[in-house]
Amino acid sequence: MSVLGVAGGVVQPVLLVVGSPVLAGVMRQVRARLEGRVGAGVGQPWRDLRKLFGKEAITPRGTGEVFRAAPVVLVATTLVVAVVAPFVTAESAVGSVADLFAVVALLALGTVVLALAGLDTGTAFGGMGASREMTIVALVEPTLLVAIFALSVRVGSTNLADIVAATVRDPSRVVSPVSLLAAVALVVVVVAETGRLPVDNPSTHLELTMVHEAMVLEYAGPDLALVELASAMRLAVFLGLLANLFLPWGIATTATPAALGIGVLALVAKVGLLGTALAAAEVFLAKQRLFRVPELLAASFLLALLAATTSYFLD
Repeated sequence: MSVLGVAGGVVQPVLLVVGSPVLAGVMRQVRARLEGRVGAGVGQPWRDLRKLFGKEAITPRGTGEVFRAAPVVLVATTLVVAVVAPFVTAESAVGSVADLFAVVALLALGTVVLALAGLDTGTAFGGMGASREMTIVALVEPTLLVAIFALSVRVGSTNLADIVAATVRDPSRVVSPVSLLAAVALVVVVVAETGRLPVDNPSTHLELTMVHEAMVLEYAGPDLALVELASAMRLAVFLGLLANLFLPWGIATTATPAALGIGVLALVAKVGLLGTALAAAEVFLAKQRLFRVPELLAASFLLALLAATTSYFLD
């Protein structure tokens, strides 16, 4: 555990908690402007969270401990990823947890617990959303693993910090066929994991289109605030991973205040640009039929598999 890793472990979760609702607000504002609306403002997600945290906690009758624990587990797993993944610094606070398989397992754990909470409500909406979410996760998680594994072959390590550090030392990796194929696959993963168009529509409550929203309909008050905060944090985490795995420039390689400041600014700029591009693209996309979503996810898995295969030939 180095000083640089400890600094990242302190700065990154604070930045994620404070900045992820702002990122969600920026994306909503971009969509509103492109659709000809004024929008509620960049700070609206934080105002919504403040209002929800001030309300009384309500638990539906018949639900168990899984329903009550799911929001906390969802936030906790995302925070652990924020601590160990290389977002601001090129070294991890806990190197063993920054491994590809550990990070993907933590992200998957949050999704699975939320799906179990949807089932715990005993409602038709909760069960429908949970089943749809598990279908998507079963196709997305292998793609995430294989795509990042393709990047790790030339590095000789599945540690995310080692992969990012290798790209910083050798920027030519960014334009290799392996990186390009893996990047396209990971873009689809980000869209599916965060419930964005065309896989899911985060701004609808229509029965035939809901996936994520169907699982959280029974939450209210502080529990709903934690779920909403965790959703924004997961979006920032996935965009941060996408940015630093392929464009790690600006990430801090020393523990000086100047390097850490540049690392924070670089992460904010990269995630902000990716979020803006994603929100702008959504304006021109329609929600795909649920039965067509597996085709899109299967295509992304094939791209990830092709990237992994290519990495062995170009190693």
